[in-house]
Amino acid sequence: MGFSVFSPTGNLGGVSGFFQVVFLLSLLLVLFKAVRFYLRRQWLLKTLQQFPSTPSHWLWGHRLENKELQQILTWVEKFPSACLQWLSGSSVRVMLYDPDYVKVILGRSDPKASGIYRFLAPWIGYGLLLLNGKKWFQHRRMLTPAFHYDILKPYVRIMADSVNTMLDMWEKHDGQDHSLEIFHYISSMTLDTVMKCAFSHQGSVQLDKNSRSYTKAVEDLNNLAFFRVRSAFYGSNIIYKMSPDGRLSHRACQIAHEHTDGVIKMRKDQLKNEEELEKVRKKRRLDFLDILLFAKMEDGNSLSDEELRAEVDTFMFEGHDTTASGIAWIFYALATHPEHQQRCREEVQSILGDGSSVTWEHLDQMPYTTMCIKEALRLYPPVPSVSRELNTPVTFPDGRSLPKGIIVTISIYGLHHNPSVWPNHEVFDPSRFAPDSSRHSHAFLPFSGGARNCIGKQFAMNEMKVAVALTLLRFELLPDPTRIPVPVFRIVLKSKDGIYLRLKKLR
Repeated sequence: MGFSVFSPTGNLGGVSGFFQVVFLLSLLLVLFKAVRFYLRRQWLLKTLQQFPSTPSHWLWGHRLENKELQQILTWVEKFPSACLQWLSGSSVRVMLYDPDYVKVILGRSDPKASGIYRFLAPWIGYGLLLLNGKKWFQHRRMLTPAFHYDILKPYVRIMADSVNTMLDMWEKHDGQDHSLEIFHYISSMTLDTVMKCAFSHQGSVQLDKNSRSYTKAVEDLNNLAFFRVRSAFYGSNIIYKMSPDGRLSHRACQIAHEHTDGVIKMRKDQLKNEEELEKVRKKRRLDFLDILLFAKMEDGNSLSDEELRAEVDTFMFEGHDTTASGIAWIFYALATHPEHQQRCREEVQSILGDGSSVTWEHLDQMPYTTMCIKEALRLYPPVPSVSRELNTPVTFPDGRSLPKGIIVTISIYGLHHNPSVWPNHEVFDPSRFAPDSSRHSHAFLPFSGGARNCIGKQFAMNEMKVAVALTLLRFELLPDPTRIPVPVFRIVLKSKDGIYLRLKKLR
């Protein structure tokens, strides 16, 4: 029988050699990354030298700044038209806030910036917001009929019912000596409206306590997606999934998807009923979800379950969260400017009387209220920015140019606060939107612009008008000087600690 002699020294030598190889390979990888970082940074500095920037950290860029909206205002006042925002030492985007610059970009067909918007994909999927190219065009054309005025007209009554349900809840707080955080009420109300109008939902989401889990999930995802974009470490899906934020995001996505899956299943079950199916077939125009369920793409196939959920998730988010942000900030603006609030109230009273009936025709009879809504949207745009990735080089009106592949961000917040476009930009002045006033076609973009503007902008404006009109008939809105809201930059504009108002019942 043979035997081997165990050599401790030889075995340790083999282990040592293995670690030496690993160390060498790791060192080479670090050096490779460092060289690539250096070359990329030098290329960016040379390519973008025409565009200014405030000092930034060589590695972390402007990430160390924690007051982004204030930072944007500083850039807008200091640098004409555009500036650089460094996300890291080798990652930068060109921020635009001049209407001539913005018009050039929105007139092109550049795709959404994948490096930014991809972080939304686990939540809302690749629906109308994230799609690009031919597929985006097909989906946009397919869904446009859902926002025809014949469809939107009967929604006004549904919107009014949802708003009145919210106001009934607010009446229970009348006489209490404290302010009310209004955003979560408004969020439930706009979700209620979307569910009834776009998805044929029966019942009231506002009276269903379980709906709070969905709105809370959307709130969490809004924050988590924003912070992921800003994080230097969360770009990797593997790292993010293992992090506490990644696990929270996964759970919030599950809640959101369970909600939308339930909406789709409920409607599919309804359509199994021959009477309901026949009723839908006889409709002159279909609502949002029915269009998705009956749609046929150019290849003759229906939407896949994944595509269906993505479009429902996208509109569920955009249709309720952005509109809720707009309405909440409009209420705050009116609360802090009582003279304009009273003038709006008198206009609404002259049209609606006691407000028992609100119709489509009424919405065009509120010019001053509409002016106030637009001015509030200027000061507090629900979507603070949109980004594109240049698929071809671009030259701006002043001769400055950018190469293919650069990320450009249209800062809607910066555009709306640009003093060269809006003198005394910090002042609430509804006369800016008087019928006889003039402004650049791309100076006011609360719903973005160009071919990829918000498909539901008329839906949102109608809901804002209904909410403002009915609320002013029943309440006087007063600010809480001890809880002044602080706008914070997120996917949707939010307040740092909520929006608190005092409500005084009028009738």
